[in-house]
Amino acid sequence: PLSLGAEGRCQIGGNLSPTAGGGQVLRYGNARDLTLGVEVVLPDGQIWDGLRGLRKDNTGYDLKNLFIGAEGTLGVITAAVLKLFPLPHQRQTAVAAMAGAEQALALFQLAQGKAGDALTAFEYINRQSVELACAHVEGVSDPFTGPPGPHGCYVLIELSGVGADVMEDVLGAALEEGVIEDAVIAASDAQAQALWRLREAIPEAQPLAGASIKHDVSVPVSKVPEFLSKACKLVENKMAGIRVCAFGHLGDGNIHFNLSQPVGMDGQAFLAEWERFNRLVHDLVNDLGGSFSAEHGIGTLKRDDLVRYKSETELDLMRSIKNAIDPKGIMNPGKVL
Repeated sequence: PLSLGAEGRCQIGGNLSPTAGGGQVLRYGNARDLTLGVEVVLPDGQIWDGLRGLRKDNTGYDLKNLFIGAEGTLGVITAAVLKLFPLPHQRQTAVAAMAGAEQALALFQLAQGKAGDALTAFEYINRQSVELACAHVEGVSDPFTGPPGPHGCYVLIELSGVGADVMEDVLGAALEEGVIEDAVIAASDAQAQALWRLREAIPEAQPLAGASIKHDVSVPVSKVPEFLSKACKLVENKMAGIRVCAFGHLGDGNIHFNLSQPVGMDGQAFLAEWERFNRLVHDLVNDLGGSFSAEHGIGTLKRDDLVRYKSETELDLMRSIKNAIDPKGIMNPGKVL
């Protein structure tokens, strides 16, 4: 049930390496949560067989979780035991329009209360993201009549294992309470795919609109509106005309806060501001108790951020683990640490 925009191209090992999340974390968890066991080739050539696939095993340290999310710096995962779930017998998909992120959070809380564990996906899409996707990706259209209207943002909601009456109850209550301004419920699988296409087209649209600086961040769910408000003001004050494409998994606090170059600006000149914008956004995320890398990992690009935002205790523990398992530093050298 790991649902990713790149699921037609990615592989299981690549998902385990950074602990990918995706759009259904609310119901099923991320790649780490979905893994019961792994087989790993260690730096000295030994093969550790941790493929027992047990739901409960408290016999010492949980070794598999050392390797999941380590980006190949401790060993190479060569096999995995994954959790499987029955396909839901029903799936309800809708897009709701509202004034802003505060209302999106209110809708999330309302949906949790009425749908419970059936709430599978809750994807936030700001207006700029809608406009870019509709303008640059063929076949993508606004779910509401005409071009993007006055709505500040959209939320894509998916419920699994329940009937249409539950979705209608959620959206009806939200309309009655003034949380949302409009809503569209998919009446078929084709309509549901079209709604998801709007969300999935955003990363495709950004390079077509020019250079972009991307941030994969997370904050406590309750602080998502505060983060979006403050982050937008910070970057807009630094550069006139910058276009903020904010979208992602509001239900677990993971927002893709991507910046597109102002219309007419040279792309390379915009990308030269990468470090300045990273510092602005990541400092704010840190102040709000969040993470500068929610699901895309560290690699080489975020090594300096790791040192800046992790405590010395955390860094020392990570280095100790690395030195104990890979003392010669031969596993994916130069990455993470």
